[in-house]
Amino acid sequence: MTMIGLEIHCQLTNLNSKLFCPCKANYREFEINENICPVCMGLPGSLPRLNREAVKKAMIIAMALNCSTPEKIAFFRKNYFYPDSPKNFQITQLNIYGDTSVGGPGSIMVGDKKIRITRIQLEEDPGRLIYEGSSSKNQITLVDYNRAGTPLVEIVTEPDFETPKEVRDFLNILSDVLTNLGVADPSLDGAMRADANVSIEGGKKVEIKNIGSFHDLEKAAHFEITRQESLHSRDIEIIKETRHWDDQRKITVSSRSKEEELDYRYFLEGDIPWVSIDTDTHEKLKLEMPESISSKKERYVSKYNIPAQVADVLSSDKYYSDMFEKAHTESNAKEVANIITTELMGLEDTREKREASKLTSVHLKDLADAIKSGNVSRNSSKNALHEILKTGKDLSIVIADLDLGNVSDESELLEIIKQVISEEPQAVEQAKSNPQTINYLVGKVMQKTKGKADPASSLNLLKKQIGLS
Repeated sequence: MTMIGLEIHCQLTNLNSKLFCPCKANYREFEINENICPVCMGLPGSLPRLNREAVKKAMIIAMALNCSTPEKIAFFRKNYFYPDSPKNFQITQLNIYGDTSVGGPGSIMVGDKKIRITRIQLEEDPGRLIYEGSSSKNQITLVDYNRAGTPLVEIVTEPDFETPKEVRDFLNILSDVLTNLGVADPSLDGAMRADANVSIEGGKKVEIKNIGSFHDLEKAAHFEITRQESLHSRDIEIIKETRHWDDQRKITVSSRSKEEELDYRYFLEGDIPWVSIDTDTHEKLKLEMPESISSKKERYVSKYNIPAQVADVLSSDKYYSDMFEKAHTESNAKEVANIITTELMGLEDTREKREASKLTSVHLKDLADAIKSGNVSRNSSKNALHEILKTGKDLSIVIADLDLGNVSDESELLEIIKQVISEEPQAVEQAKSNPQTINYLVGKVMQKTKGKADPASSLNLLKKQIGLS
């Protein structure tokens, strides 16, 4: 039996400052080693000051994952020497004196399977190592401390995953949850990372680190399972250790023996007192929490009759669900959802494209209304959407500039249909014996009108003209 547990590290990217000092949490906008101060560099005499908002954001995550939240939380020093940790210790949390981390046991559903959350802890991120050199012989290691002290939430799961696919599905769901809460942007480089603990047949646990993406984590878990199964089949002992994922060779490589908690010489952080979290704070944070993804999906289906699959896709992405909320009305909700999920998501499939887009919720509302009223065909609406994304022009101007208005005059449409019937006598005869082939004639009408004819109206008129209705 395969058992996989995860340790997920997610930066609270939407905060203004680091966990224990006023330096910017968004270190990505700085040149190397510019976003630092005596506190995050651990200089003698400097004292940490806890970021109150970071505690609130971490509590919101805990509540969203159905975790218990204690009345008091404490911080500890995790002592280890590593070049990216300038203090030679990390301020983190540990459940020595009961549940004193920001989140206790909880769970999240992946399909029909419950994945148990062991704990959620708030801690500071270390700096970032940069490797330069063409080979291992002349490689040098550089350190950028801009990230050191960035607020980080570590989410630890029980070993409830049996396959790498379950792991990836869970991480995708968790990423959507964190984005929906407004606490983090997991799509930013390095904002969400995960280590995996893998064991087979109840054997020793192997930790895999240095994994750059969810896709790589899935591959790393696959490789490690295969490696352990091979050793097990030959009666070779599986060593409890930490292994790194080698992205070039697509294998895990032994790094060091797995540390135990005692190796880190944890002790209470004397410069940060215990933090009491009263009932009023709990209740206020619950009220401030945004609507959950599952609640959105249920509302979209029940209130607007949006298909469950479309509602699932729409509710899972905060960017698009926010746009839907601003653009829809009672009457056009289904059409707005359709435009977003069938067209817009494909056109704005990267952060760069979203940032460059000129589309607003007003554009989206106007486009959905135009389709419903018959002023624009669905086919023409695609061209209009492309143009609006690039220019931000009003829909009415785009329709006029590109001549996208529907052929709504029945007499005009009838003349075009008569032309098609005249040009396609063989198809007309086939349609009389096989009504399905009339779709070919509808396609010809759409070609002649450059997609501006309403397909339903065209079909009805065609049927009348060739005597099928």
